[in-house]
Amino acid sequence: MAHHVAIVTGAGRGLGRAIAHSLARRKLTVVLAGRTPEPLSELRDIIVGEGGTALAVPTDVADASSVQELFDTCLEEFGRLDVLVNNAGVTAQVNLADMSEEEWDQIISINVRGMFLCSRAAARHFAVVGSGRAVNIGSVFGLLGRPGFTAYGASKGAVTNFTRAAAAEWAKFGAQMNAVAPGYFATDINAELRDDAAAVAKVLRRIPARRMGRPEELADLVTYLSLDAPDFLTGQTIAIDGGESSV
Repeated sequence: MAHHVAIVTGAGRGLGRAIAHSLARRKLTVVLAGRTPEPLSELRDIIVGEGGTALAVPTDVADASSVQELFDTCLEEFGRLDVLVNNAGVTAQVNLADMSEEEWDQIISINVRGMFLCSRAAARHFAVVGSGRAVNIGSVFGLLGRPGFTAYGASKGAVTNFTRAAAAEWAKFGAQMNAVAPGYFATDINAELRDDAAAVAKVLRRIPARRMGRPEELADLVTYLSLDAPDFLTGQTIAIDGGESSV
């Protein structure tokens, strides 16, 4: 895998950062995409300092020209692309009756349009070379209903069916697409929630494992799907949520 190349969107923080770091530790060259340059550069320097290869490319996944520049840069710099991780995403807790059109559009644009644009660019390359893998980051909220998360839940529900349909198309040219649906993971994104003992207790009551996940647990699963899973595994969404979606 030493010469394989992966693009990871939303790589600057949280789960995307853990995923990119995990792939780099497996000796993949990692192209780090995200809207904010500073955390991308910081992670790039960490990976390079550990003997890996990484390139930071500031990217707006909802913008078609920005996505095209990301993929062009990857292919120009490294000559190949083997793995795409569609991790970039946003969320907001707003009741449907109070939600503005702008709030709805932002979530759908980044979480669904961004996945589409990046997957389309990857598909055009994978179809030519006859191989490739993509992993889409969904959410347990795409499998369950949660008050205040209609837009986010809709966007992550879309991840599941997008993955099914695209995987059926990609099988014709030897590429695979799967998705993972994380539950609650301890990252900087939910740091404020984790500082509230009552809020944490309420969340943990819904999780049979009675804890939040560790980012490296998700990163290990995404790395497996990206590198080690059999080619016959495609079109699936795997929940990694401590059993939350099972009860």
